[in-house]
Amino acid sequence: MKYPLWLLLAACVSGANAAEPSAARREGIVVDLNAEASRLAQNDLARAQAYIELGDTTPGPLAKKVNAAMQAALATTKPYASVKVRSGNTSTYPVYSKNGRTIESWRMRSELLLESKDQAALSELLGKLQTQLAVGQLTLEPSEDTAREAENAAIGDAIAAFNARAKIVAASLGGNWRVLHMNVNNTSGMPPPRPLMRSKVAMAEAAMADMPVEAGESRVSVNISGQIEIDRK
Repeated sequence: MKYPLWLLLAACVSGANAAEPSAARREGIVVDLNAEASRLAQNDLARAQAYIELGDTTPGPLAKKVNAAMQAALATTKPYASVKVRSGNTSTYPVYSKNGRTIESWRMRSELLLESKDQAALSELLGKLQTQLAVGQLTLEPSEDTAREAENAAIGDAIAAFNARAKIVAASLGGNWRVLHMNVNNTSGMPPPRPLMRSKVAMAEAAMADMPVEAGESRVSVNISGQIEIDRK
């Protein structure tokens, strides 16, 4: 169906007029804002790695010695119900002679991974395990629930800081403000673990003694980024 030219022109003018209020609504001043806050979270979770590494001329007898040592270590962990224990990596590799072509011997390493919120029990267990295994690393960090609690508190602080900055900017420009959009980001993720590593000499001296553990705290940070619009008076 063909329409008269005057009707088409009228429709165009009507559409242009309808768009004007929408454009007018976007005449406020748009400002980008950022705010950050952090909270301390207790390092209530301890993780440890205990391992044995032995050598022998043939892999068969070597595997028997390592497996026997790991079984004895697992038996030592049984009374400690509050400590989670699982097997870690196990690897066997050849040791070559100086010419790089002849295998002189074999080395085997096997690990136990331990985790607990009962740091006193883990400390005692590590002291006992040091007569059988070496302790490669001990890390302390917030548990998932503890880190989340600190993060939620930091979110409230960061939003309050964002609103405070928005009010300052709006007051300076002499207008009312509203949030257009807001992003909440955990800038630290899960806080990095605090490694506690000890020398072999110190480990030998501490055999059958509780390994000292000082938990401390980790900082959880939250960043708020967004835009506000300030109405012009």
